[in-house]
Amino acid sequence: MSGMLYKKIPYVDRPVSRILYGTAAMPFLDGGDGNALFDDMFALGVNTFDTARNYKAAEASLGRWIDARQNREEIVILSKCGHPDDSGKKRVTESDMREDFRTSAEYLRTDFIDIYLLHRDDPEVPVGEIVEIFNAMHEEGKIGAFGGSNWTYRRIEEANEYAYAHRLIPFTVSSPNFGLADQVRDPWGGGCETISGPSHKRDREWYAMHEMPVVAYSSLGRGLFSGKMKSVDADNVDKYLDAVAIRGYVCAENMERLRRCEILAEKKNCLVPQIAMAYIHAKGLNCFAVVNTSSKKRMQQNIDALHIALTKEETDWLDLESE
Repeated sequence: MSGMLYKKIPYVDRPVSRILYGTAAMPFLDGGDGNALFDDMFALGVNTFDTARNYKAAEASLGRWIDARQNREEIVILSKCGHPDDSGKKRVTESDMREDFRTSAEYLRTDFIDIYLLHRDDPEVPVGEIVEIFNAMHEEGKIGAFGGSNWTYRRIEEANEYAYAHRLIPFTVSSPNFGLADQVRDPWGGGCETISGPSHKRDREWYAMHEMPVVAYSSLGRGLFSGKMKSVDADNVDKYLDAVAIRGYVCAENMERLRRCEILAEKKNCLVPQIAMAYIHAKGLNCFAVVNTSSKKRMQQNIDALHIALTKEETDWLDLESE
């Protein structure tokens, strides 16, 4: 078995595991007891946990584990604020950001969040205001690194230009969708951003040039590359994927990517999800993948995939850039 890899992110005290454990799933969403799952992932070297204020009761589940194990100083917490409310009203304001932080901190049973992201953007809010709010929260000792989830690279670039001009801390983390699967439709609605697929090559070039940490959500296409379904199952995807995954990732091109994953996995004597995970870390980005699984074995397979080398020719072929 191969071991976890780690990398430093600016303004985060501890090295961050290259795979984050995601909590936007059961039993965490219902506030269920996830201690055994968290124990399993932590034992494998996953020290960073991805959650959010709008992941229902997930923060409460994570907080109970932290309190029970008294391991706050050993882990990294990534949480998110400012998600639109149920009516779709945007919440990118100082009062909303601070209210979300107070609630998250209470549920997480901590007074400090290592990585804090705005879950969505509101282009009508001057980006300088957001940078000032984040810097104030950092100065108050509430948050470490900060950035955006589902932000375009152009808005991040604008935010950082403001930060540099005013001698402030810039955004140092971004969490878009990224993976082999092209996100062809907005899975949830309300401003999901992706840097996957042929139309987002410029996005990836910007991230590579700036070495901006990318916390990739739906890194395995929300189950498309999990190994549960095969490319020949294109007419029966509803047996394997939920409506969100079908809406966001099911298309002819992604089914062909899955077919090529199957071929390469057989050639390399590994698994389809391992090829898809290896792809993420072979694209030249400073990438951290968010993964949710209830299986310690499958998480170990994801970790092993960090050590599978893919050539540029192989990644281009997987991504349909060559025949």
